[in-house]
Amino acid sequence: MGKDSKAKDSKGKGKQAAGGSDDTGSKGKGKGGKGDGLGTCTYVKARHILCEKQSKINEAYKKLQDGWLDNGDKVPPSEFAKLAAEYSECPSGKKGGDLGWFPRGKMAGPFQEVAFNTTIGATSAPFKSTHGYHVILCEGRKN
Repeated sequence: MGKDSKAKDSKGKGKQAAGGSDDTGSKGKGKGGKGDGLGTCTYVKARHILCEKQSKINEAYKKLQDGWLDNGDKVPPSEFAKLAAEYSECPSGKKGGDLGWFPRGKMAGPFQEVAFNTTIGATSAPFKSTHGYHVILCEGRKN
C-alpha cells in the first residue's frame, strides 16, 4: 500500500510523497517556515469533491482553475461547496462536500496525507484514493 500511495500522491505533491506521516510534519514545519502546522496538527477541517471517474474530477478541477486557481486566487468555500454539490458522488456532496473536523487516523492513507498537508484556504490538485478521485479544500487545522 505504501508504494501505491507514493506513486499516486507524487503528482504535484513531491514533498508529501517523500516523507513519512509524522516525520514529515517536523521537517515540513522547519522548511516551510509558515507556522501553519503543516503535517503537525491533530485535526483538519476540510471539504472535498469525490468522483469515481478521473474525467469527472478533472472537469470539476478545471472549473476551479478557470474561476480562481489560474488567477492565483483561493477558492471561496461557498463556491467550492456549489461544485461539490454538483460533482461529488460522496454523500457529503449534499452538504457542499463539508467533512467537518476530523482527526489523524480517521481517513484513508492518500486522503489523510493530502488533507493534512494542504495549507489553510488552499485547494489540492486531483488525486486518487481507494474511494476514487478527490479534490480537497482545507478550511482549518488545530491541535
